[in-house]
Amino acid sequence: MRSTIIQTGIFAVLVSAFASGCGSRVEKNTNTDAAATSVEVTTAQATLVNIPTYVEATGNLASDAQSDVAPAVGGKIVEVNFDIGSYVQQGAVLVRLDPRDANIRLEQARAQLEQQRQAVQQAEANVEQAIANLRQTQARLGIADGQTFQIKDFSQVKSITAQLELAEKELRRAERLLATGDISRALYDQRRSQRDSLLGQLDEARSNAAVAIKAIDTARAAVDTARAAVGPLRAGVATAQTQVNQAQKSVSDTIVTAPISGYVSERNADVGEYISPNTPNAKLATIVRTSTLRVKIDIPEANVGKVATGQGVSVQVTAYPDRKFAGSVVRIAPSLNPTTRVLNVEAEVQNVDGLLKPGQFATVRITQSKPEPAVMIPVTAVRTVGDTNSVFVIKDGAAREVIVQLGLLENDMIQVKRGLVEGDTVAVSNIAQLTDGVFVRQ
Repeated sequence: MRSTIIQTGIFAVLVSAFASGCGSRVEKNTNTDAAATSVEVTTAQATLVNIPTYVEATGNLASDAQSDVAPAVGGKIVEVNFDIGSYVQQGAVLVRLDPRDANIRLEQARAQLEQQRQAVQQAEANVEQAIANLRQTQARLGIADGQTFQIKDFSQVKSITAQLELAEKELRRAERLLATGDISRALYDQRRSQRDSLLGQLDEARSNAAVAIKAIDTARAAVDTARAAVGPLRAGVATAQTQVNQAQKSVSDTIVTAPISGYVSERNADVGEYISPNTPNAKLATIVRTSTLRVKIDIPEANVGKVATGQGVSVQVTAYPDRKFAGSVVRIAPSLNPTTRVLNVEAEVQNVDGLLKPGQFATVRITQSKPEPAVMIPVTAVRTVGDTNSVFVIKDGAAREVIVQLGLLENDMIQVKRGLVEGDTVAVSNIAQLTDGVFVRQ
């Protein structure tokens, strides 16, 4: 009997020990399974931040200036100093044409100019000689420049006229004395002979004076004729000088230079080719300036009132998705496009590094003057599947997936327009391992 009781006790102890061992193992396995199904995450809180507001639009990049280079004169190309992609400075020699024909025309024009100048010099010398002859003639008669001269003013005429007046008086006195018998007939005839002699001398003096006046008139006419000849010859010099200038320009035009600084985008010139400005499509090259680019932006009608000159812009292109290029609005069209209902706006962006290229498509943000509050979270908190963006909100130790509407990206933070509020805690690591409702540990 005692043996039976002992055996019964041992069996009870063994059963109790077994049960105790099984219970401990079940509890341990439960704890292990819970730990295995949770995900370790790092979290961050959604914060309310004042961020700049933007008008976002699309646009295209265009060069600030573009120039088609064409020759001003025809000729054979003897030198080409550029190629596609070359950077050229304003004034750099792009093409040289054969200058020989232009040089020949220049020498001919210079020779004609020299002949005209010599003709003018000779005509001016003729004027000086005519003036000298006139002054000599005037000097002989005692006449100054510009002074008028009449026959009665001739000195010999004056002297003989005075003598004649005296002889006339003596003759009249002699006539009275002869009538009274106070003088002889011979003395009277002598007085009359003197008077008649002086009349002859006066006629001769007047003739001499007339000849002198005619000489002065002839000398003055010669001066006028010589001066008149100078005018057309000087006009000929001016015409010849114009021809020389044109010929010099033709020589200069055989050297085609870059009108602006920029990159060559098109080349249509080869050595040995004959080019003429009168032929269609005679351009030799196209140069575009890219140090400053224009961004041609299409602003929807609803945002027209939000755009003004001077506003800052931020430009992004697909070639450099992580880089923004700053610029400003400089031109706004006065009216909307009646077909597309958009406003054409131009901004300028500095392209010092030459990364941007004309023709690229760009996303443009035009900065508004007044910032607005926005809920911001780290970009790493967002999971994107197709067109759907979501985050995992951590609450009571579990992750809850929430669909969100995103807004502006600022560095490594992104705006959440809908789905979160300030203070929400979101997971920012191991996002790919999370599912809705899974337990997390921080």
